[in-house]
Amino acid sequence: MQVKETLKHLWVAVLGTLVIAGCSSTATEPVVEQQPATEAVEVIEVAEVVEESGPGFAGDDKTPVDASGNPVSRTFYFDFDQAIVSPADFAALSTHAEILRANPNRSIVIAGHCDQRGTREYNLALGESRAKAISAILLANGVGSRQIEEISYGEEELANPANNARAWAQNRRAVVSYR
Repeated sequence: MQVKETLKHLWVAVLGTLVIAGCSSTATEPVVEQQPATEAVEVIEVAEVVEESGPGFAGDDKTPVDASGNPVSRTFYFDFDQAIVSPADFAALSTHAEILRANPNRSIVIAGHCDQRGTREYNLALGESRAKAISAILLANGVGSRQIEEISYGEEELANPANNARAWAQNRRAVVSYR
């Protein structure tokens, strides 16, 4: 929206300058018009202005997309017994922050999850730490605290109920959901 307003103001300024320049005269002698031998054709180039759109939402108004229209990851995975966000996730989190800053009326829920190892209490605390780790990055990128809600499900909502290394890795996550 800001790009559209800027382009609009730029066009008004350019047109105003052309009108003023067309009205001013610096000639000191009268100009005698001569008829050209052939009729000149004015060539006007039309430049298409392509606005670069920023990240936003897909048609369902729930799926976050980047500036190219590609879906942005909403699930962030963690190592065993850790709540440290991977540097590989920073770009997606930056896009989420940009979307939330551009849409201050939107909010998210960050749900922290764990695998089924550990006690219930420990997993709830670890899930909360994972949600807070994602939240901290978004806050550092300018998202308002009122736009973020953190919740921990611990081991209650498993992505994969199997009891093996692959399933455990899929369950150690934080998921961002837009409201």
